[in-house]
Amino acid sequence: MPPTVVKSRPGHRCSECGFAATRWMGRCPECQAWGTLTEVGGGASGGLRAVTPGPVTGRARPIAQVELSGSRAVPTGIGEFDRVLGGGLVPGAVLLVAGEPGVGKSTLLLEVAHRVAEANGPTLVVSGEESAAQVRLRAERIGALHPQLFLAAETELSAVLSHIEEVNPSLLVLDSVQTVRSPAVDGTDGGATQVRAVASALTGIAKSRGMTVILVGHVTKDGAIAGPRALEHLVDVVISFDGERHSTLRMVRATKNRFGPADEIGCFEIGDGGVVGVPDPSHLFVSKRSVPVAGSSVTVTMEGSRPLLAEVQSLVATNAGGGSPRRAVSGLDPQRLAMINAVVERRGGVPLASADVFAASVGGVRILEPAADMAIALAIASAAKDKALPVGMVAFGEVSLSGEVRRVGGIGRRLAEAARQGYTLAVVPPDPGPVPRGLRVVEIPDLGSVLNRLF
Repeated sequence: MPPTVVKSRPGHRCSECGFAATRWMGRCPECQAWGTLTEVGGGASGGLRAVTPGPVTGRARPIAQVELSGSRAVPTGIGEFDRVLGGGLVPGAVLLVAGEPGVGKSTLLLEVAHRVAEANGPTLVVSGEESAAQVRLRAERIGALHPQLFLAAETELSAVLSHIEEVNPSLLVLDSVQTVRSPAVDGTDGGATQVRAVASALTGIAKSRGMTVILVGHVTKDGAIAGPRALEHLVDVVISFDGERHSTLRMVRATKNRFGPADEIGCFEIGDGGVVGVPDPSHLFVSKRSVPVAGSSVTVTMEGSRPLLAEVQSLVATNAGGGSPRRAVSGLDPQRLAMINAVVERRGGVPLASADVFAASVGGVRILEPAADMAIALAIASAAKDKALPVGMVAFGEVSLSGEVRRVGGIGRRLAEAARQGYTLAVVPPDPGPVPRGLRVVEIPDLGSVLNRLF
């Protein structure tokens, strides 16, 4: 009887998320991307391949005996950046910093490299988008020249590795990962295969040498990080650098952090001297006026563990055109504003069905948490009735469809920040807990009662 021949068939893998499939499909069932499954080789279709025990990199030890001396965060000297990272840069960590073009990523990271060079020795900045002379000009402008700060302009991974061997830096900044290619991997420059190969190689070197690596990443027109989704899984920290093009305010957020909180925020202000941290940014989001105006309300938002005062402004105008009323939003969630409009009209008795409603935050800050519902509702009602809210008042609380005002997290810290900024009246959900000295608290169970009380 002739021996049985086991035919092998090629396997397929998604270039975006790494999903493996035995057959080709037009759409990846994992990440829903089209045309990303490519053939990666053949595999036996009959049974599993036997795996024998092999050598290990180190013996397994009780977790309490694992040393932590080489994994402590080292501060960079930039307080707002360290706040987002959870204390500083961890040796061997790989960070991915992404943001829109011109938002200030390269300027901030050049300042970070300068501070690290002053405190911890050699740092290496590799630019694949600019020449060394262009980066030198920026360094002179922000005062980031230092003999321990090394600079190179390369687009080949092998050349980057040679610079690492020569300089032996404690920090590597690669700007950007999409501009560097690996000659050992096929694929277009900046494609998913190339980006994954470059990031994997630098991650392995970072772990083996205890060197911190910061990768600058591009973003798509939708604001998502360009490249394969596996890139975000591969790195230890993912940081987004946001900011309006016409505003000097920049927000740094950690969307993933293996060494600290993933919801912290850092505030920076960009100017001629570079990117400067703003340790107390509440004054940037609140207007300074001597006379109160209708349609303005102040709330206290929580960004990570930091309470921030933010102002919400609204304008309600009569729809004289006879068409559908307009709803325009800037810095707020449009869907949530539509819900609050309906609650204010139905539960608060404020007619809005035939009026144009405009709402915006002050200073370019984005307010998305439900705790700002109360402030948005009060701003809309104040604009509709053309009556200003009391001076020195803050309001926060989640508003439900029934008009009930629900509790939110961090009430104690919100009240403490309002009192520190000089506010004297707070409209809050029931049972707020201890109240800071000098602050009068009004507990509101539902939206209708607060509107009746204020107007």
